[in-house]
Amino acid sequence: MSQRDQIIVAVTGASGSLYALRTIRAMLLMDLHIHLVLSDYARVVINEEVDLNLDFKSPLLPQFRKLYSIPEGKGELTDYPLKNQAAAIASGSFTVKGMVVVPCSMKTLAGIAHGFSSNLIERSADVQLKERRKLILVARETPLSLIHLKNMTAVTEAGGIILPAMPAFYQKPQTFDDLGDFMAGRILSLLGYDQTLFPKWEGGNK
Repeated sequence: MSQRDQIIVAVTGASGSLYALRTIRAMLLMDLHIHLVLSDYARVVINEEVDLNLDFKSPLLPQFRKLYSIPEGKGELTDYPLKNQAAAIASGSFTVKGMVVVPCSMKTLAGIAHGFSSNLIERSADVQLKERRKLILVARETPLSLIHLKNMTAVTEAGGIILPAMPAFYQKPQTFDDLGDFMAGRILSLLGYDQTLFPKWEGGNK
């Protein structure tokens, strides 16, 4: 097993796949080992929203390296089928630094909040909560119903972190990638890493 830090990244079919892609890019450049799980609809939404035409039947790491000019040997990525609940990341004995679901659909939020563990994303999230490890859900929906809010409360009470997909503008973003990098930077910070994807707030003029 690699000596790199291990991070689980799950991607669901909610809008906002750019956040996931910029997070994966940043983590690979930081030489982390990503354990990636994509929902069925995530595969559809990624190619619809970002128009990358990723081939999900082929290894993804070489495609990400080419897409983002990531040098060989920098970072590692292992991807898992959604239904493979025998995967290493489905067990608490497999140690990871944390997990992020980005973006997190309200369906996946509900499954995690109620411990359904009906697929590898939900099971891996359940493991993070029971092992008291970092679990970050980048919730993407608007407006929010009371059901959504109660599910977010349940996850928070269980030890998870709700990180709404709300990029800031004080860093004066110029591109969509800048907005994606803001969310990627917030994810990295919550996982305990120093991020350089956007400048930290230094305080305003009085």
